[in-house]
Amino acid sequence: MLPMSTLCVFLLPVQETEESKPEENITASNQSIARTPKNCKRWLRIVLYTILVLSGQAIATMLGRLYFNKGGKSQWMATLMQLAGFPIVILYYCFSPLQKSTATSTNTRPPSTMILISVYVSLGLLVAAYSFLYSIGLRYLPVSTYSLISVSQLAFNAFFSYFLNSQKFTPFIINSLILLTISSVLLVSHDDSSTPKGISRGKYVIGFICTIGASAANGLDLSLAQFCFQKVIKRNSFSAVMDMIIYQALVAASAILVGLFASGEWKGIKGEMEEYELGKISYIMTLVWICIFWQVFSIGVTSLIFEMSSLFSNAASILGLPVLPILAVIFFGDKMDCIKVVAMVLAVWGFLSYVYQQYLDNHESGSELKNMNVNNEALKASS
Repeated sequence: MLPMSTLCVFLLPVQETEESKPEENITASNQSIARTPKNCKRWLRIVLYTILVLSGQAIATMLGRLYFNKGGKSQWMATLMQLAGFPIVILYYCFSPLQKSTATSTNTRPPSTMILISVYVSLGLLVAAYSFLYSIGLRYLPVSTYSLISVSQLAFNAFFSYFLNSQKFTPFIINSLILLTISSVLLVSHDDSSTPKGISRGKYVIGFICTIGASAANGLDLSLAQFCFQKVIKRNSFSAVMDMIIYQALVAASAILVGLFASGEWKGIKGEMEEYELGKISYIMTLVWICIFWQVFSIGVTSLIFEMSSLFSNAASILGLPVLPILAVIFFGDKMDCIKVVAMVLAVWGFLSYVYQQYLDNHESGSELKNMNVNNEALKASS
């Protein structure tokens, strides 16, 4: 996944944390939505949110590449722009019509404030770490290569979920792991002629390793977030998810801001701005729009989770990754040779295999929920 998965994609497992919820639960309501195609307003919103996801991810990533191409040098600044826009999400939180749409929780005692702080700080620092690694990858790799490698977060998510969330290694999951691994191996062994100007083979390898490491940390973050919702927070509501987004982003942005000043890179920002090829105003606007479009992506992902499902949201966010190589060819002159095409096909195939397994899991969970409701009604009738 791309850098803004820092704020959003760890939300994906949230709805899957409780397999047996009341009928008013969002997962159950998705079935009724599917059976009411005349609900035009709902589907128009879904289309809108999907567009926000795809456009926000694509534009923010392309602008991130533009920042480095035109003279941007600060890794810390590039990373900070991925995270610093979380106040926009706070505004969305306050005025979103979804805030009253879900409110499911267990009867267990809520966790203490210190436990919640520990969760938010730990996951926030992990978000900061892999966001920084993603920035290094975006700087040293062609956008097409970077985006294809980022798909490997699905494989890492499945791997860590096996240990933390009792994820089963089905044939489809194994197939996905194998295909995504082969795709990454093809790219690391490939002599890419689209490598950004001034980037040596050694830096290319560093960018590859950092992107793989970021994808692994991203997958771990997804699994840990799901584990925390299951075992610690024990509440699956819009407010709980938004709290996770906002507080993680606050911690991550704060950590990156400390890194910016501790590294001394802040001293070179003025000179970087003056030397930026497109001018000072363009330098500022590039960073501002990177910040805004990652939040557009965040809002779209969060909305899709509650309008449809976490699976649909995940599918929409990952769907944009194969689009990025095409945009990179158009705007940055990246070359799509045979190796990249094969790697992209394998990545998409692995992604579809992963999503299909998630669909089967959701379908099975929905069937169990339906059978449980039927049994409950039968018991009530007999009594």
